[in-house]
Amino acid sequence: MPRNVLVLTGAVLALFAAMLVGILVGPAGLTPGGVLLDIADRLPLVDVDSGLSTRQQAILWNIRMPRVVLGVLVGAMLAIAGAAYQGVFRNPLADPYLLGVSSGAGLGATLAIVVGGAAGFAGVPIAAFAGGLLAVGATYSLGRTVGGSRSEVVIILAGVAVAAFANAIQTFFMQLHDDTLRQVYSWMLGRLSTDGWSDVVVVLPYVVVTVAIIALHRRTLDVMAVGDVEAASLGINPARVRLLLVCVATLGTAAVVSASGLIGFVGIVVPHAVRLLAGPGHRLLLPLSLLVGASFLVLADVLARTVMSPAELPIGVVTAAIGAPFFLVVLRRSRGVR
Repeated sequence: MPRNVLVLTGAVLALFAAMLVGILVGPAGLTPGGVLLDIADRLPLVDVDSGLSTRQQAILWNIRMPRVVLGVLVGAMLAIAGAAYQGVFRNPLADPYLLGVSSGAGLGATLAIVVGGAAGFAGVPIAAFAGGLLAVGATYSLGRTVGGSRSEVVIILAGVAVAAFANAIQTFFMQLHDDTLRQVYSWMLGRLSTDGWSDVVVVLPYVVVTVAIIALHRRTLDVMAVGDVEAASLGINPARVRLLLVCVATLGTAAVVSASGLIGFVGIVVPHAVRLLAGPGHRLLLPLSLLVGASFLVLADVLARTVMSPAELPIGVVTAAIGAPFFLVVLRRSRGVR
């Protein structure tokens, strides 16, 4: 069996194992056999008795499963978007929040909460989605206007400026409405709590389209890694490809962020770690980043639910606690390799 197939098969099995752990962990006792049989029972032409009670089935399909599937979508999207960003900018430090997605989404969510109060929390996903897209639009317009031949570098700097400006406005409104601080911070620190399958249904089309477009450009990303001049000599328009991939990666990121809140380090640590293990080729890097990112976030959510049980730790705290020191180790190792 080819090495790439073996690696991808292992990553798929690891994801299934992580999902099973995410489904099983919790105060309501569910057995692995019962869960697997109940899932099989939902398949066409399969009729088996899982042994789960009606209450256990409700917990499985209305609480645990939607949360785990949402974690898979969010983790996969952040990781593959991070790999795309790092590819188009040729910068291993790039991530989905680089161009102001997180700051714009945070500002949009804050405005929805402080303007609408408790009722406004229902509009947070839409406001966060719009804020993330507007921030990236401003970043890219500014970077392209003043960047010239160094547009990819200036775009990153423009993202820092736009993020700082959005954070300043967000802080201003939070100070004016300090009674909403708890709601704002609960969203900003990230969470995967769901009301059934509604969040999954909303996010899924964006993730599918984004992943498909990025995957179709995997060879183009390999060519762009050698430089814009070389890519152009091979018939590729680097500026057009960069704009397309940044737009679709941002769209997918804004969609999942609107449902999960701000979850950091997935998009920067996972692709970088996968690159060290599997090499820089995007043919393997992209699917591996997707699978590892999904597994990582599902397991991080398990920790968030159990570390302070019965209370729940924000998942953004868990990913930062794991991702920050791991990223420092990765940087140290990569420096040693060079």
